[in-house]
Amino acid sequence: MRTPHPILLVCFGVLFGCGIDAMMKYVMQSGTSVITATTWRYTLGAIIMTALFAASRRPFPSLPAIRFHALRSLAQVISAFCFFYSLTQIALAEAVVMGFTAALMIAPIARVILGEKMSPVTICASLIGFCGAALAATAETAGAPADGNRLYGTIAVLGSAVLYALNIVLLRLRTKEEDSLTLVTFMNIFPALFLAPFMFVFSDPLPINAAAWSPLIGASLFGIGIWWLMTMAYAREKAQTLAPFEYTGLIWSALIGYAFFQEIPGWRVWAGAAIIIAACLVVAFETHFVARRQAKLPASDILT
Repeated sequence: MRTPHPILLVCFGVLFGCGIDAMMKYVMQSGTSVITATTWRYTLGAIIMTALFAASRRPFPSLPAIRFHALRSLAQVISAFCFFYSLTQIALAEAVVMGFTAALMIAPIARVILGEKMSPVTICASLIGFCGAALAATAETAGAPADGNRLYGTIAVLGSAVLYALNIVLLRLRTKEEDSLTLVTFMNIFPALFLAPFMFVFSDPLPINAAAWSPLIGASLFGIGIWWLMTMAYAREKAQTLAPFEYTGLIWSALIGYAFFQEIPGWRVWAGAAIIIAACLVVAFETHFVARRQAKLPASDILT
C-alpha cells in the first residue's frame, strides 16, 4: 500500500493536533488543572503505546537513544504544558495562530542542527504565511475565556512555539535511525514520567469531573495519531518544506472553536487563512517541480 504524500500526512497531523487542543480545553474548563490533564493525556498514551511496543517485539533502544528520547521529550512536555495553559487564558484559534511562529523557527533550527539548505521560495512562502497568521492574530475573538490573562497566554504560547520547533527538528533527526512505533512510544512514556511527580505534589491526581475521562482518552489517541503521522512525514521530507503546512491548523481551530466553544473569529482570521493557504500551495508546487526536475521528468505534469 502506497504511503500518502508527506504534505498530506502533516495536514492530517495538524487536524489531530487541533482535536487534542479542543479536548484538553474542554477538560480544563470542567475544573481539572493543567498539570493533571496534561499528565493523564500522556499517561494514557504511554499505556497504549507500551502495549503496542511490547506486542511488536521490537528491540529496546540503546542507552544513547534513551538519553536522546529523554532530552527531546523534556522539550516536548514543556511545550505541551505551556500551550495547554495558554488555552485557559485565550481562545483556541488565537493560541493556534500565535503558535504558528514555530513554523518560522523550524527552518533556521533545521539549518543549524540538520544542515538543511533553506530554499528562497520556502523562506518567502513561510514569511507570507506568517504575515497571514499575524493578520489573524489582530482579530478579536468572541467567546474567549472571560477571566483569562492575554499577556500570560501570549507568553506561554510563544514559549511553546520555540520548543515545538526544536522538537520537530529533533524528531526528523531521529527518524533516520528509528521507526515510528518506537518514536511514538517514548514520546508518551517520558512526558508521563516527567509530569507524574509534579501532579502528585502540586495538584489533585484525578480529574475533578468524571466526564473528563472520555476526552482525555480521545486526546491520548489523537496524540498517538499526530506524532505517528508526523514521524512518517518528516522521515520523507525536509522540515522547512513541511513547516508552512502547520498553518492549516488555523482553519481547523477556528471551526472547532466555533462548533464546541462558541468562539467566533473576526474577518481577519479568515483573511489570514486565505494568505496561509496560498503560501502552502506555493511550497507544494515548488516542492513538486524540484522533485520532478531532479528525477528528469516533465515539470508540467503537476498531477503526477
